[in-house]
Amino acid sequence: MSDLVARMADGVTGFAAAEWDACAGADNPFVSHAFLSALEDSGSATARRGWQPVPIAIDGADGKPAAVLPAYVKAHSQGEYVFDHAWADAWRRAGGNYYPKLQIAVPFSPVPGPRLLTRDPALAPGLIAAAEAVVRQHDLSSAHATFVSPEQVPLFEAAGWLIREDRQFHWVNDGYATFDDFLDALASRKRKAIRKERTAAVEGLEIVHLTGDMLTEADWDAFWIFYQDTGARKWGQPYLTRRFFSLLGERMADRVLLMLAKRNGRPIAGALNLIGADTLYGRYWGASEDVPFLHFELCYYQAIDAAIARGLTHVEAGAQGSHKLARGYGPVPTWSAHFLPDPGFRRAVADYLMAERRAVEEDIAVLTEMAPFKRG
Repeated sequence: MSDLVARMADGVTGFAAAEWDACAGADNPFVSHAFLSALEDSGSATARRGWQPVPIAIDGADGKPAAVLPAYVKAHSQGEYVFDHAWADAWRRAGGNYYPKLQIAVPFSPVPGPRLLTRDPALAPGLIAAAEAVVRQHDLSSAHATFVSPEQVPLFEAAGWLIREDRQFHWVNDGYATFDDFLDALASRKRKAIRKERTAAVEGLEIVHLTGDMLTEADWDAFWIFYQDTGARKWGQPYLTRRFFSLLGERMADRVLLMLAKRNGRPIAGALNLIGADTLYGRYWGASEDVPFLHFELCYYQAIDAAIARGLTHVEAGAQGSHKLARGYGPVPTWSAHFLPDPGFRRAVADYLMAERRAVEEDIAVLTEMAPFKRG
């Protein structure tokens, strides 16, 4: 890899959309030029907010990017969903500065996907080497690739990065043609509970699914109110700006599925999803009224309905939430990779990750046994 030349750009917006997407592919909307550039252009992921975009590229013989890496210099650990605050505290107590660090990620999106984006897969190790060089040349503490797709984890592991395991809850279509087919696979008690929840959630409400040309600025205005409420309660302040949602509608409306619950024609709750090649990705939710079970209906059951109708095989409903288990979403491992050049710090983190992985795997095993599906 020593003959490869990598370069850093000032942002994803510095790349032509077609050239970036030729590396990113079309399967995962979160690594698309449209999504990442909307984060930058809307002021959501910027240096002022502690997310300085520094995408890394390796150009091919044709002079166009043959491999790209969505990367950010981070001044904090917010909006990542792989928690390293204890690491930062330990580094500080040892007399060092954990920030700035290099984050290889999709900002504010705990969505597994490719992080090494290539037209030529042979260049993937070169991107990893380039990230390491950026850390060393710019005196950063570390580099972190979060929510790495399982097939790319071995590439980071082969490069000597530490691998961290966590878990999420995903729904898998096991040959279901309808929601009732899915319910029939559940134990009777769970099946009845879900039907009861769905009935109660939608009483007096209309649920609409909006995508493509159906989306309007009025819809985004309504969803912005819901998003702000949830963001304020979860993070203190919302990560995304209002303009981000308008840009999302302008640049990738056909990959957006916005679900709104309306009472007498007025939106009272919403859930935002992105549509991938085989997966529906649930991202944000919020409500202006407290309606029992409406969160489950919009975020989980309506998502399953939509995935089945679109022939998608998976629903990923975001980070955390063991309550998803009873709704048919099963535990799956997620992965991150960490480059820590300081030998002492690396040893300490490696020991921690080994113990943490055992705990996560035990947790997944226990939760799998608790799944609501029929047995035998």
